[in-house]
Amino acid sequence: MAHRQLSLHNLVAFLLIMASAQACAETEQRLILQTSPVAGFQFYAGKALFPLMRTGDALALLREPDNPYDPKAVRVEWRGVQIGYAPRVDNVDLARLMDRGARIEGRILHLQMSRDPWKRVLMELYVPQPGER
Repeated sequence: MAHRQLSLHNLVAFLLIMASAQACAETEQRLILQTSPVAGFQFYAGKALFPLMRTGDALALLREPDNPYDPKAVRVEWRGVQIGYAPRVDNVDLARLMDRGARIEGRILHLQMSRDPWKRVLMELYVPQPGER
């Protein structure tokens, strides 16, 4: 009986390791472009939506070439609502890729309650692999 129990534990451990390895492999396949805070979070719906947001939630990125303040602006949306922008210091290459038709996606990497709006939402921007969403 002890031998059978040990085998069952080994099998469970093996399955957990395999699942973890598969998750890591899927994560590593993405081409991560940048990790940035969401700029302007305090000026949009971010404050009201913050309690509903979760790490891992998808973020939509939309180019705003006609933005009067920044022609390289990339708007960030969570569930269809604007929560800010990609930071101006990080958006030149991002805008160039998007203007050339690259599909760029984002997700919430970290959430933090902070008075500093630059620390509230950290996002990861990446090029999804073929067949991903």
